[in-house]
Amino acid sequence: MQELLGRLTALDPEASESLKVVSYFDTLVTAGAGLDALLRGAAALSGVVAGADRRGRISRRAPDGRTPQTEPLARSPQRACSVGSVWLERVGSPHANDEMIVERLALSLDLIEARRSPVSALEIVIDPARTVAERTTALAKLRLEPNSRIRIVATRPDTPTVTAASAVVPTRYGIVRATLCRTAQEPPSRPAGLGQWVRADHAPDSWDGAMVALRLTDPSDPVVDATDLGALLLLARAHDPREPHEDIKALARLDARSTQVLRALVEADSLRSAAARLGMHHSTLQARHDALTRELGYDPRTASGKVRYAAAEFLLRLTDRTS
Repeated sequence: MQELLGRLTALDPEASESLKVVSYFDTLVTAGAGLDALLRGAAALSGVVAGADRRGRISRRAPDGRTPQTEPLARSPQRACSVGSVWLERVGSPHANDEMIVERLALSLDLIEARRSPVSALEIVIDPARTVAERTTALAKLRLEPNSRIRIVATRPDTPTVTAASAVVPTRYGIVRATLCRTAQEPPSRPAGLGQWVRADHAPDSWDGAMVALRLTDPSDPVVDATDLGALLLLARAHDPREPHEDIKALARLDARSTQVLRALVEADSLRSAAARLGMHHSTLQARHDALTRELGYDPRTASGKVRYAAAEFLLRLTDRTS
């Protein structure tokens, strides 16, 4: 571990590339780092003291790896996590990556806590692999009857904990925070995927819908309700984002202009109206249409082709683009 930290601390403390910060903490967590190593890493990256309040116990590390003997002059920036809070002790103007460092420190601490702690009651409740008896027992710990009306909300893993019934969970779409809601309320943060309202003993269905909805959020639509997806949820559940269908791969290979042309071909009433919308000559668009038909393996202007395109475009949003 000391050798690993030595290599990582060679990173520029003022590095502006957020990817370096993400990779830094991912490496530490993968290597089995504990809180002390995470704090030393955060201090090395930021060039200031990093601290954590873990269930009321304060831990701090300076950039040289030592425990500061002076009281903290500031906790800025600071972020809540599942066991308390973490911070940097920056006096004066924040540096470019301070917020990112604290965010990843909080998430990393949540992850190592999840590994060390027993499986939470909520994780059991939303796990479809658990037996009915196991889920019922877990519901009792949450003071819920099996027929209680609940929904599960999916948010980013670094979302501050706003309720005891919240857990960071590994999923096929990556690490996601699950939060149990018993009443209609605003999501704890944005972006957020809202699962369907279900009986508590059907919580895995709501969790599945919440994960899909979270993947469909974007800046213009930061909160998506799985209920609004209707039958599309059935399609999403059958989709494996790691092994997408060839129709999805074909869309993923298109460049931005080809994607724009394809969408116009599907949505327009005729080739001429699609050409006018795109500002292209009719004959030029006809040639692009023929080329896209060969590339996709179907004609996107036929009834069946439009359905295939719509399904593939929807599932592409649930797919890792590197697949």
